[in-house]
Amino acid sequence: MEALLLCSKVVPRATTPLEQNRKFSFGHLNKHLMCNSIRAADSRNSPLLPSFEAIKSPSSWKGASFPLRKGSWVSPRCSISSSTVSDSDNPFLSQFRFFSFRSLAEKVRELKVKPIDVAKLTLFLSVLAVAAKKIVNLALDPFFWMYFSWTWLFWPWFIAVGLAGYGIYCFRKHWLGEANAFEQLGIVSSLFTWLTLVPPAFFNGYLEGWPYVFFLAYHYFFFFNVSVRKRLYGDYYARTHDPKWDVNTPLWSRILFGVGIMVGHWLAAFEGPELHRLPGGWANVGIWILIVITMLMHYDSTLYLARYSEKVVVPTAVVQFGPYRWVRHPIYASTVLLFATYCTALRAPLSLLFLLAVSLVYYNKKAKLEEELMVENFGQSYSDYANKVRHKFIPFVY
Repeated sequence: MEALLLCSKVVPRATTPLEQNRKFSFGHLNKHLMCNSIRAADSRNSPLLPSFEAIKSPSSWKGASFPLRKGSWVSPRCSISSSTVSDSDNPFLSQFRFFSFRSLAEKVRELKVKPIDVAKLTLFLSVLAVAAKKIVNLALDPFFWMYFSWTWLFWPWFIAVGLAGYGIYCFRKHWLGEANAFEQLGIVSSLFTWLTLVPPAFFNGYLEGWPYVFFLAYHYFFFFNVSVRKRLYGDYYARTHDPKWDVNTPLWSRILFGVGIMVGHWLAAFEGPELHRLPGGWANVGIWILIVITMLMHYDSTLYLARYSEKVVVPTAVVQFGPYRWVRHPIYASTVLLFATYCTALRAPLSLLFLLAVSLVYYNKKAKLEEELMVENFGQSYSDYANKVRHKFIPFVY
């Protein structure tokens, strides 16, 4: 009813110029019904104008408070909102105005997508969706987190297998002489992981205590030689030298030695008691003393050998100082002592004997080849030294 009154052609009485531009609201929720008056100067061509031309004088307006000029009013324009935009002008809907399957097919044809490509993409997205669903379900499964632990039984297999693969790759590059310092470290770390960490974790279900200690001790021990080379030359690579000083046993003996050392470490982890049952406190003081003696012995042996060697591997004189005063091959002796200390820490006496036998057989054969080369180059000087220091590896024993 209010809209009819506002939009009718009857001019309201007592309408002042101030009221002509006001917006009146007859409803709630801010919905306005507005009537905008247009002056005659701007709307002379309006078809509704003759309806106001019939008004000739102000006498027809009874009670009007101001004179009404001819043609000064037109029919008001009514709308719910003056800012209404049609659907055709909507920028969002205009994007889909010309959308069709034919246009989509034309765009696909322009990309030159073959049916086999669509099939491959569909298969890939399907596999990806299934894998994502499985991963989410596994991550939200409480039993998975209850029985799975990265720090107990299962973590060495994921990490250790990856390290083993990377170590084999780095060893291949090292064999070709292309490995950098980081790749050489990868070889050593992967090897020591399978010596000291994986066996105890496999037989105990978790790791603590001595395996971690010896994992770090093995790194520190076997990097003495490369650290000396780094200190002398600035890198870890061996310098060119006479190959006669590269004393090596046959390949089959080196392979057997490596397999024997690996088996000995696994036997030690199997033979020893569970890690939480190993005694602590003062009972381990002797093991720490053995570790310190092993490190100092190896360090002093490497240092004295480097002082009397050219390019580290080419001896220039018979070394008779430091640990060489007690045994003729202190570097090999310190390696055997390190393996023995590991077995002692895990309380594995049978594995200790096995590792001693494997190490002494191998190093005895290698030491024999080295001594023949030393006699060939230094003659009586080395023979006198051998007669003076009669033990090869173990002072006063062997």
